[in-house]
Amino acid sequence: MRFEWFVAQRYLRSPHRPAVLRLVTLFSVIGVAAGVATLVIALSMNTGFRETLQDRLLGVTAHVSLTRPGSGGIRNYEEMATKLAAATGARSVTPAVYQTVLLSFAGQARGVVTKGIDPERERRTDEALQRIVAGRLDFSPDADGIDALLVGKQLAEEWQLSPGDYVTLTSPQGRLTPYGLMPRTRRFRVAGVFDSGFYDYDENWCFLTLAAAQALSGAGDVVNVLEFRLNQPERAGEIAQEIKRSAGQGFSAATWMEENRALFRALRLEKLVTAIFIGLITFVAGLNILVVLSMTVTDKARDIAVLRSVGARREQIRNIFLCQGITIGATGTLLGLLIGYAFSFVAGIYHLIPLDPQVYAVPYVPFHPSIFDGVWITTVAMGISIAATVLPARAAVRLMPVEILRYE
Repeated sequence: MRFEWFVAQRYLRSPHRPAVLRLVTLFSVIGVAAGVATLVIALSMNTGFRETLQDRLLGVTAHVSLTRPGSGGIRNYEEMATKLAAATGARSVTPAVYQTVLLSFAGQARGVVTKGIDPERERRTDEALQRIVAGRLDFSPDADGIDALLVGKQLAEEWQLSPGDYVTLTSPQGRLTPYGLMPRTRRFRVAGVFDSGFYDYDENWCFLTLAAAQALSGAGDVVNVLEFRLNQPERAGEIAQEIKRSAGQGFSAATWMEENRALFRALRLEKLVTAIFIGLITFVAGLNILVVLSMTVTDKARDIAVLRSVGARREQIRNIFLCQGITIGATGTLLGLLIGYAFSFVAGIYHLIPLDPQVYAVPYVPFHPSIFDGVWITTVAMGISIAATVLPARAAVRLMPVEILRYE
């Protein structure tokens, strides 16, 4: 063991140190550990929210949506879907008809978003259709020729809808009659209930067949969007430009990142603010380390003078206090990492903290601890700890042995 480490450990573990010095040292370790653990937990929670929301969004929404604004929709959609799928290498291209309608059941009415789909193609790409929690994925008409639809879990629970119930959809895209413009109204049978895991969709979305959606809107054999799902969703921006060029004039392509820009920007800003404010805990712990070492310099002034008198160099005296600061910082950092990652893993696996899905879109706090976050947290904590030793170490080096030992 090097001389500096040996003396530093003796100073830290000595039972003869003043009680206040031992107490402040303990508080320094606890402060660093608290700051590191809190940062790990907070950042793993932020990462968990971002990744969970992103995964669920990508599971139920398109990566790129191609529309034709102001033209009444896309007419030759099958031909265009085949052409663009070959040109862009997309995993799937599915036509869809979106419209906002009035859903009525048992004297209740509310607005919902209906999505007209091709069930066979949509089932392979949309995770919402792979999570049927009641009924079944069957859009076949009943004996009276009434079309089927799927409703979300939250909507079904609020309105007590069950497979086999009948609802009425009213479209604002009306038809002209001798009495004026009348809204289109059709009955549908609830075939099943899906659970996408995303509150907004489970509360406000319904699925029906493409033909039923076109009949409800009265627009004919037209869709209002082609939805692209990619093998690499992170390349959506680049591929969207390629899709737009291949589609030609009058088309517009939007990515999942653009449609949810506000959400992910808020999450990134929250992560930055969290890191800054909780990082102040570690900074305060660094001030405690400065206090500990300053008090140690005062308490051990005669020891330092004796060491200098028997040949210890200035660099060795300085390193003694650097080693003390590093030891306190490393102990607190390691303890904080263990506590932070242990809590994050346990809370993430067992969903210890429930949430209101109406507010947060997920029913529990998701924790996804990141190794990268741990690396930079460790770097910052150790940097603060080492910086806090600079002034006490310089003060120790400047002590004059002659002045201290003059009257000994």
